[in-house]
Amino acid sequence: MLYARCSGGAPLRMAKTTVSFGVVLILLGIFAFVGSRSHAPTSLIPAFVGLLLGILGFLAITDDAKKRMLFMHIAVTIGLLGFLGTAKSIYDSILLLQGMQFPHPLAVKENAAMSVLLLIYVILCVRSFVVARRARA
Repeated sequence: MLYARCSGGAPLRMAKTTVSFGVVLILLGIFAFVGSRSHAPTSLIPAFVGLLLGILGFLAITDDAKKRMLFMHIAVTIGLLGFLGTAKSIYDSILLLQGMQFPHPLAVKENAAMSVLLLIYVILCVRSFVVARRARA
């Protein structure tokens, strides 16, 4: 069985996955904030994105299919925008591994981690949406 089901038979797997990704992003932001010497507030951006995803994931844990679909589509849109905003950092982190110097290497690593996490999340959501649509058809 692909999905955990609640009493109404609604698939909840991606809602719970959204909450999990939110928690991971919150932890990433907090660890980067604590780990940076400057304590720049921008290092908390993954935590803010994670908080949004976590809230939307909790809201999507419902038997109402229309509400669940709305919250999950908002969550994947936030995930996609977050990925697109940080995608360049994947390339920067490769350059960092090859020895290129950056003023804030921890920020490059944090952004790359956020980008990869959000890419995985978006792929999982799209895959889930396709499976759900096929199941309804």
